[in-house]
Amino acid sequence: MKLHAVARTAGGLLEGAPANPQTVITGVTHNSAWVTPGQAFVAMRGRLHDGHRYIPDALARGAVLIVGEGFDGSAALPIPYLKVSDARHTLGNLAAALNDYPCHRLRTIGVTGTKGKTTTAWLIRHLLRAAGHRTGLLSTLGYKLDDDDLHQFPAHFTTPEAPQVQETLARMVTQKCTHAVIEASSEALAQHRLSGTRFGIAVWTNLAPEHLNFHGDMEGYFGAKRMLFDASYFAVLNAADPWGMRLTDRPHATYAVQAEAGAEWWASDISEERSGLTFEVHHPGGTFGAKLSMIGAYNVANAMAAIVAVEHLGVPIRDIRTGLATFAGLPGRMQVLQTTPVRVVLDFAHTPDSLRLALTTLRQTTARRLIVVLGSAGGPRDPSKRAPLGAVAATLADLAIFTEEDCRDTPIYDILNEMKRGADEAGAGNTVLIPNRLEAIAYALGHAEPGDTVAFCGKAGEITLERATETLPWIEESIVRAAMAELGWTPA
Repeated sequence: MKLHAVARTAGGLLEGAPANPQTVITGVTHNSAWVTPGQAFVAMRGRLHDGHRYIPDALARGAVLIVGEGFDGSAALPIPYLKVSDARHTLGNLAAALNDYPCHRLRTIGVTGTKGKTTTAWLIRHLLRAAGHRTGLLSTLGYKLDDDDLHQFPAHFTTPEAPQVQETLARMVTQKCTHAVIEASSEALAQHRLSGTRFGIAVWTNLAPEHLNFHGDMEGYFGAKRMLFDASYFAVLNAADPWGMRLTDRPHATYAVQAEAGAEWWASDISEERSGLTFEVHHPGGTFGAKLSMIGAYNVANAMAAIVAVEHLGVPIRDIRTGLATFAGLPGRMQVLQTTPVRVVLDFAHTPDSLRLALTTLRQTTARRLIVVLGSAGGPRDPSKRAPLGAVAATLADLAIFTEEDCRDTPIYDILNEMKRGADEAGAGNTVLIPNRLEAIAYALGHAEPGDTVAFCGKAGEITLERATETLPWIEESIVRAAMAELGWTPA
């Protein structure tokens, strides 16, 4: 893409060195260490760092254009400087343009919400594939192309920025995908990581307090998620969520669990057993029975969201029923590693509400004791949830083991003692503090007896553990399986 076309796409003003109209921009990045010859470097100003400090490094690596919101040294640069009003937004738009707008050749579905968005996104992809559509997936657990292998970004792309999002969508196009499902977090939306992407459908699951340290308040949180719907043609909304129902000013369909006033699609007769869930789906054309091999009645809401989305895309009811029955779940979301003699479950639950749902669900099918292992993130990430997490864990489990979960620069006992305070104030004396997560896992399994359920919460599906200044490789499933093997357990 030639330089002046890039400038027109960005809507910016070229400054600095004279622009050569024959200069070709081969790519874009915001990290000077990732620059390759021929690329544009976007110098973004953050809370702690100003990207303009890294211009010399970008130049040394072969950058041919600097993009930013303006700085005093632009006139002295040996290459052009493109001044824009919003560097983050420009990064996303340029990434899309330089990858030839892959969303234009894909039917793109975005999923957002506080809870359930990962499960819903995976369900949508599975239902589309079960109906014969080549479908890619971009989620917090990794990404899938046309094959069914789960790929991970390199460590520095754990939360992909706009260039990686667009490059991944372009790979889906290359593999002849016709659809793409994207899990859209509020931070990704607020930071314009999805800028340049148009969505055919946006799916809303729910909104509850989370990430308020980033968004400021619930209105800010809602506003970030609304950005997905502003970039979409059609909305699938949870009729039971008041925040979602503020988005009815566009073409939409609604769903609910149980009969909600005004919901076009709703579920009834929900039954949960060890083998999974069964329920009836009511829709404008009639009723059908559905079976889903997942634990947790709350997953019916996720299934309903997915059903409405794919039906709008033209998937027949018969294919939806078949797809639901063959869905194998997803890693780290009520993932059962073993059922006997002790049931071992991994779940990503890391907020008081999600933990309450997980433990309440497991309690219903646990023969004897329920043991839970969890921590709470350090740093500025919602420290107010630590005591409530402790209270929920100790109240709903027979034994609550508090341990590390990305403590970062926060002293571990500051976190654990706050969780214990919540448990103590709830009147529960069934807590154990074990700072090292590996030791906590061994303790929990070693103290489990036949008929117990052991749940490991908060880290399932992630690939690192942040401890002080260290970032350690951490695949909780592999670690738990190794601890089970040491006990001589053979998983079912």
